[in-house]
Amino acid sequence: MPTDMPNLETPLTGLSKRDWLQAIEDVTEEDGSFEPLGKRHFAAFIEKGATLLVTFETIQGIGALSEMAQPLGWELIKEAGWSHLCIGSDGDTWFRDGFVFGYFDRLIDDGFFDEFETVLFYGAGPCGYAAAAFSVASPGARVLAIQPQATLDPRVAEWDDRFKDMRRTDFTTRYGYAPDMLDAADRAFVLYDPCEQLDAMHAALFTRQNVTQYRMRHMGNALQTDLLEMDQWVPLLRAAAEGDLTDAFFADLFRARRDYQPYLFNLLAKLERSDRRALAKALCRNVNSRMRVRRFRRAMAKYEADDAAEAG
Repeated sequence: MPTDMPNLETPLTGLSKRDWLQAIEDVTEEDGSFEPLGKRHFAAFIEKGATLLVTFETIQGIGALSEMAQPLGWELIKEAGWSHLCIGSDGDTWFRDGFVFGYFDRLIDDGFFDEFETVLFYGAGPCGYAAAAFSVASPGARVLAIQPQATLDPRVAEWDDRFKDMRRTDFTTRYGYAPDMLDAADRAFVLYDPCEQLDAMHAALFTRQNVTQYRMRHMGNALQTDLLEMDQWVPLLRAAAEGDLTDAFFADLFRARRDYQPYLFNLLAKLERSDRRALAKALCRNVNSRMRVRRFRRAMAKYEADDAAEAG
């Protein structure tokens, strides 16, 4: 391979969409394959180890979440030596495309997933829907879905008004209703914030014997970003793949939120909206004893001034 060809250590930032896709194809050329799937999707495969990570990602999400503008799954190639299959989309499509269906049909026919000891499907939001839905292609796989939608079929989820432009899309045919597609999975994990009502309603539809739901209360509607910023994303995926994702493991991992300012801001705002003054003051004291965060110093100063005014 020419020395100027990109590799896993090459940043792919600042490229046009066309050049970026070409760079992805060039990286996969040596140890894998690249295949366009119609006009809005692609599959990029790199073969390394006996564990296969299948991620569903959007081109836009990759650009926003990765400092190197690389598929998130490449982190597990570098960190753990896993194999990786990225199913990418241009925009949020929920991967409801015949070209994607046909690609997974071919993987099944070729016995592709049988070549790996462990298979983990992963995605967030619309990509979390796809991770659950297409996991049926690999019976016995594990699934990690963050804030997934179960379906956007209005006969089931008419209460979800966030994606009205997708209501004409067929979610009833092959690889359709994501919770049902998990029946063949070994284990599946669904992460969501119960304070985000629509996410919580979708999560409830995933209630199955082989599904564990983990609640990330007060984290908001961008849990994938939060996990990446807390440096907990890679440990979470490794635990899910290796069979170590237990209640105790998740509780320990989620303790990282105690030093994560977006979570602390959300929690303070929630307490203030609920007029839970004593708990808000306790939170400010705790944060101020450990960190220097202007918002919490100001909030505590205001509470102390209010207390002094009431006492006087």
